[in-house]
Amino acid sequence: MIAVIINEELFALEDQCDKLVAELLKSPLYDSYLQNKSQLANQDTQALLLDFQQKKNAFDKIADYGIYAPDYREKNRVLRKSKRALDLNPEVADFREAETAFQGALDEICLAVASHISKNIKVDAGNPFFEGGSHAGCGGNCHAS
Repeated sequence: MIAVIINEELFALEDQCDKLVAELLKSPLYDSYLQNKSQLANQDTQALLLDFQQKKNAFDKIADYGIYAPDYREKNRVLRKSKRALDLNPEVADFREAETAFQGALDEICLAVASHISKNIKVDAGNPFFEGGSHAGCGGNCHAS
């Protein structure tokens, strides 16, 4: 167990984190994320989301039985068609793009903070294509820096 020493340095670090969060909340990336998220509330997109969720639940009930389950292939095909319709929806695509851009910025911030503390800190950005720095699960030499 790591003991945390509460002192002025900890409070200064906490203040800096609060400032960083405040700046992130004012950023164009965050504005784009929120705007695109609000676009998901329209009736057509909600209908696609509900349809996909229902088909996913129906498929999940039989998925463990694989091809031996009745209607496995048909339910799988219907689920994939529903997923494709959802993926091709402009509001969903725009939201995912904004979400990925914002997550990428957060990943870069984490990597920058970690690298300023120590080059030995491993940062798992969650994206296999994220380049630079050390990554969890490897020695850090297998990725581009």
